[in-house]
Amino acid sequence: MSPVEAPVEALLEARSILVCCGSGGVGKTTTAATLALAGALRGRRACVVTVDPARRLADALGLQAIGNAAKQIAGDFDGELWAAMLDAKGTFDDLVRRYASDEHQAERILSNRLYRNLVGALSGTQEYMATEKLYELYEQNEFDLIVVDTPPTRNALDFLDAPRRLTGFLDNRLFRLLITPGRTYLRAMGMAAQLLLRTLARVAGSEIVDDTIAFFQAFEGMEAGFRERAARVEELLGAATTGFVLVAAPRRESVAEADFLAARLAGAKHEIDLLVVNRVLSSFADLETAAPEALALFADTGSGSLDLSPSAEAFSALQANLAELAALAGAEERLIDQLGIDHVTAVVKVPELGSDVHDLAELGALARYLLAAKSNAHRRAH
Repeated sequence: MSPVEAPVEALLEARSILVCCGSGGVGKTTTAATLALAGALRGRRACVVTVDPARRLADALGLQAIGNAAKQIAGDFDGELWAAMLDAKGTFDDLVRRYASDEHQAERILSNRLYRNLVGALSGTQEYMATEKLYELYEQNEFDLIVVDTPPTRNALDFLDAPRRLTGFLDNRLFRLLITPGRTYLRAMGMAAQLLLRTLARVAGSEIVDDTIAFFQAFEGMEAGFRERAARVEELLGAATTGFVLVAAPRRESVAEADFLAARLAGAKHEIDLLVVNRVLSSFADLETAAPEALALFADTGSGSLDLSPSAEAFSALQANLAELAALAGAEERLIDQLGIDHVTAVVKVPELGSDVHDLAELGALARYLLAAKSNAHRRAH
């Protein structure tokens, strides 16, 4: 992939999955939707899926709502554009039904009070279900391009590590004991663990403990399917056809988050194919150079050659404002230069638009901009 010429177009040709990472508030969701739309414009059957429960993706696509099932977006594309918003519990329910030995086992789990109350709140559930949703869409083989909008930065790392953590949980000795049929688990458990369960029963009630044990025992025989699926998901995230897009803003805290994520991804052998820097101020260098000459013209109104009404004093105020904007733009450039370039193949800057992207037309204009954009930086040698 060329680091200069049309990096977004090249990325869409080379990858079938794009994982968008970044801190909150940098335009990551909009960027993910834009990349999917760009794929549709290039003739690909593209789907964007967000794990963010906010309405930003629906708003950007001009929709009232997006559900767990992919929904096609009508538009003037050579390809197709689809969108989905993760429903972690719905995805987990589907996974339970897939690996249950029969309908009875599935219903035992789905009707369990612990499952109903905790599945949406358990640490890592949303991140793993996001990877599961990605794999589900990939396995359907209906899309040429899948773009995933991950949670904010550090949760994005949880997203990438979710399959491995699930496998570790399934291999945990306590889990293995809890899925042991009947009450034989009590004989297998140590005295400390038995004491813990009895204490929980006294404090929270025996029904809570029974529900917990029933919940785990209902999974008996299903863990192999979950483990195999997690391994396939992890393999997919590490495949050559999966690319990573880091989204940032030229702000100090965003740069720090982006550097953290770039280093962690590099440590996990995930190279960042594209760095998108959103809301960048335009360069005012040429205008700043021309300002003194323009000011001289305004000051020369007494010569009779020019009849300009604005005063030199007013223009001086505009010139000072221009100098301030130029200084801000320069500060942004220096911050962008610090953005983990060692771990990035290409960098594209998106200018400050003045307002959020609200509909498909604005999203399409942004997609065309990205397709035409050249990389603003070369990757430095390691």
